[in-house]
Amino acid sequence: MKKTIAWWAVLTVATLLTTGCAAETAAERPGGPGGLPAPPAVGNEAGMAAPDADTGAGAEAGSDSGKASASQAPAGDAAAAAYRKWGLKPFPAPPAPPATKPVLRAPGGPVPVISEIPTTEKIVFLTIDDGAEKDPEFVTMMRDLGIPVTMFLTDSAIRGDYAYFAPLVAQGHGVANHTLTHPNLRTLTREAQRREICGQRTKLAERYGTAPRLFRPPYGNWNEATRAAAGECGVDAIVLWRESMQIRNMQYQRGDRKLHPGDIVLAHFRGPSELKGRTMTEMTATMLRRIQEQGFTVARLEDYV
Repeated sequence: MKKTIAWWAVLTVATLLTTGCAAETAAERPGGPGGLPAPPAVGNEAGMAAPDADTGAGAEAGSDSGKASASQAPAGDAAAAAYRKWGLKPFPAPPAPPATKPVLRAPGGPVPVISEIPTTEKIVFLTIDDGAEKDPEFVTMMRDLGIPVTMFLTDSAIRGDYAYFAPLVAQGHGVANHTLTHPNLRTLTREAQRREICGQRTKLAERYGTAPRLFRPPYGNWNEATRAAAGECGVDAIVLWRESMQIRNMQYQRGDRKLHPGDIVLAHFRGPSELKGRTMTEMTATMLRRIQEQGFTVARLEDYV
């Protein structure tokens, strides 16, 4: 009997030693138990790794598919922390884009001119014009928040630092056309307008990988010559706006001074000299608060037009 008890004691000790060693080895392995890769600390709602804004990693710039979407923000606690850094609360995820885009240019037809997207969802679309201000903190902010924007870029404003916008493109933000030199197009001939629009289309395609499909005329000024020239330059829609972000508040076109489903919101790449000492990130944070206060979230314009 004593020999049997001693034998079981030896087996028990051996088992404990083996189990403890295995547990210690698993704890020391990179990636956790079993040596499997650890899940990413910060992901997005689709379970995809976040794009690397600093290295410019990602698929073809400016395309509508096959790349990380800026609308896929970090999930859960990571999102809350990212938003808190900028004094904000996380936005709810936008609805899935419609199977058929509600704004389409008919083959051979005139270019649509839009200020809002037809939808009943409580979503708005953010657009940022020109490109004169190049605040590095804004790139960080957009990476942290994962909110989609469409950048309507003017060559005369961006040519001094094309590289600034590359990380924003890599994050999935849209690149759109805002002419070469920001003229009042209504004062130009159709051919001069075509040079402004097509010329910028070519430059943006060379710099960021894909020719832009969307166009915004400077100051919102356009005529039928603009529309014809835009059509010749591969434009699928002329994009105007319903609200514009000023220094501290929205400027509304409608008398009720409220956002409506599908509204397109205009902002600019502006710095302290134009914002009375405020920064681009402060202006953006204020704009996002105004949108949240009215119960809206932000969707990606290129998914709807």
